[in-house]
Amino acid sequence: MKKKTTLEIIGRSELVSLYSISFEMDGTTEFKKFVAEFEHSATYNGDYQRIIAALQAILRFGALERFFRPEGKMKDNLAAVPIEGGMLRLYCLRISEEIVILGNGGVKTTRAYEEDSKLYGYVMDLKRFEKVLYDCLRTGLVSIEERELTGIDDYTFEI
Repeated sequence: MKKKTTLEIIGRSELVSLYSISFEMDGTTEFKKFVAEFEHSATYNGDYQRIIAALQAILRFGALERFFRPEGKMKDNLAAVPIEGGMLRLYCLRISEEIVILGNGGVKTTRAYEEDSKLYGYVMDLKRFEKVLYDCLRTGLVSIEERELTGIDDYTFEI
């Protein structure tokens, strides 16, 4: 069964735009769900603060590779924040130095995200979304203009 999702802008600066996927059934973005789960966590506060600081650095300096931990294959854009330390991960798609799509994340207690069904689900949603997004870019339904994705305002992606 395909899930319907949209993209919502989360943050924007002169250098970068941060988006997050939002599933029709949830009524909120994946990033907002991540924040709601970990913002007030005493156990993972330091990890959460590192992730927020990394996102602020991305907004300030752009989505430079050095801010992301590669998580997928060489051919995809899957990454995690933060780059160093901690058990908490926020998964995302680094489309370019100007565009990042934030997903959800959680506590990584296994060697690889594939070994944790919750984290694996978040990653698979992002990978499916990436494939659909690139199909839309290839066919012209969506386009990239500087640091913006255009054509997404009223578009529902099916992943």
